[in-house]
Amino acid sequence: MSKSLSDALEIVAERLSSGAPYQWGHMGQCNCGHVAQVLTNKTAREIHESAIAQQTGEWTEFANDVCSDSGALIDDVFRDLLSAGLSREDIVHLENLSDPVVVKSVGRPLVRSDREDAIAYMRALAELRRGR
Repeated sequence: MSKSLSDALEIVAERLSSGAPYQWGHMGQCNCGHVAQVLTNKTAREIHESAIAQQTGEWTEFANDVCSDSGALIDDVFRDLLSAGLSREDIVHLENLSDPVVVKSVGRPLVRSDREDAIAYMRALAELRRGR
């Protein structure tokens, strides 16, 4: 993987700030979907269609329930997220913008489906990861 997780998060924040398509209910255009796009060079459509093929409703479900090794593209995407340094718990927090440390760093409550909140979370998480 050529991009660090911090770099990928910064790229996502910049893309979202520049108007990239954002839909929280779309596996390829949500919070984790955008990070997955940057880390894997897969399109939003490829990510979304592979998740639908596996009957995965959202990243949280995938992180908690599926995580199989079916040979499906979504398994590869998930493994790439883990290889980049995200844990299953991190993925759930990323999708829901809910890691208490990151939220505290942002300094205000966040709504998981809000573009501006996603941008703030990505930037704060990138900064925190750089500090590790």
